[in-house]
Amino acid sequence: MDCAKLFRVKPGSKVKLTDWDPSVTHGFKDKDAAKAELAENVDKLEHLQTMLYAEGRRSLLLVLQGMDTSGKDGTVRHVFSGLNPTGVEVTSFGKPTERELDHDFLWRIHARTPRRGMIGVFNRSHYEDVLVVRVANLQPKAVWSERYDQINDFETMLTENGTTILKCFLHISKDEQRTRLQERLKDPEKNWKFQPGDLAVRKQWDAYQAAYEDALGKCSTPHAPWHIIPANNKWFRNLAVSELLVQTLEAMKCELPKASAEVLKLKVE
Repeated sequence: MDCAKLFRVKPGSKVKLTDWDPSVTHGFKDKDAAKAELAENVDKLEHLQTMLYAEGRRSLLLVLQGMDTSGKDGTVRHVFSGLNPTGVEVTSFGKPTERELDHDFLWRIHARTPRRGMIGVFNRSHYEDVLVVRVANLQPKAVWSERYDQINDFETMLTENGTTILKCFLHISKDEQRTRLQERLKDPEKNWKFQPGDLAVRKQWDAYQAAYEDALGKCSTPHAPWHIIPANNKWFRNLAVSELLVQTLEAMKCELPKASAEVLKLKVE
């Protein structure tokens, strides 16, 4: 399954999320059908992560965005289950602090980008500043509308300095979100995930869809393309993201550093 071709947003294109079916599984019938392939990808990722870490010259940044309940946490939990945690750093961006608000909107983001050899995962990201900031009217349009170009310039700079960027929008339907929110209310072990504010955001579904469409279209670039991942089926979502990660890391062609002649002459007594 070539996820890059199936789910990549063509740079410069106009995005309509209604054109992207969040329930498609591209030939996989159920969780069992995808289980073996996901496990194989997790094994591949373990090896590829070792290569990236050992090479120590470049980094990979995975950006995860999506509506509430789209599965950002679940994706991280399943896809990165076999990786060495010392080589992965997950950052969840919430409401900016007062100190962060005293800087430009990318200041706190840049501080958490992955260092060389690392895989960084953003659970929400700098895109919140053209999503929630826009929908909640936290800044005037004259401010947030400039941020698309600023984001593109920022991602270009990261890429030119050795960070490969993989961006995934976890696409779910409004009906699927209702089901997942209801599950959080019914299950005592999931009650803590439910916030009253989730319902207020849900009422703004159409506004958020429009904001995402603009972000996906304006900020899918050749060096940092967006991918729209069908996420109504959690198992397919995990498989698709794992496949994209494997393809991305393989394309980076990381190499193990060679030991010096002096080291090779050493003997352990």
